[in-house]
Amino acid sequence: MPATLRQSALTRYAFSWLYLGAVCAAEIAYVLLPQKDRAAVLGWTSTSVHNLRHHPVTALVASAFFTSSHLLAWPVVIALAVFGANHALGNWRTALTCAAAQVVGTLVSEGIVAYRVSHGYLPAADRYLIDVGMSYVVVSAIAVALLYGRWLARAAAAVDLLLLIFIGQIFAGLGELQVSAVGHLTAMLTGAVLGSFLMWQRRRRKAHALFDYASVSSLRKPRRRLLS
Repeated sequence: MPATLRQSALTRYAFSWLYLGAVCAAEIAYVLLPQKDRAAVLGWTSTSVHNLRHHPVTALVASAFFTSSHLLAWPVVIALAVFGANHALGNWRTALTCAAAQVVGTLVSEGIVAYRVSHGYLPAADRYLIDVGMSYVVVSAIAVALLYGRWLARAAAAVDLLLLIFIGQIFAGLGELQVSAVGHLTAMLTGAVLGSFLMWQRRRRKAHALFDYASVSSLRKPRRRLLS
């Protein structure tokens, strides 16, 4: 592949490459840790009710890079969804959509837990539930890719979603308002809504740019002299 094409692919999909690389680095670091340190990392990065009260920003950020299961599968799952969304929205819009889904999905699901614990519907120990993983980011990217991706991106996102539903069981327990199910549904809806707004904004900006270019081009055309 020519250097210019490599540079273009890296630049165009910068968010996807950066996120995928960061997840892989976090997974390698996690595997190299002793077992007791792994538990400590998951406990600190979890977006549990307890952590959201004591270090919310670091928990919200770090939890999107660590997981305790299917370490080899997650880079593939991420790639199938995020690159398609990245192609549709561009870098900063994709980053914003995925970040919003991570935050909103977490706050809604853990907010329900906090409410139910405070009213005695759940045990107090649920304030310390381990809630980590990349899946909120992934499902938001899936929503964007399904709505606005090319046919290949849509096919990849559809496969991703089916894997997460039937193997990952991401919506299991939705009727009981379980954390994972509520968070995934909220993150996916956030991705669809915010992604749609940002896509509309991007298309509108492109349309205005084309209109301005056409207007300038028409002014630059030489006028023919009328014969008397």
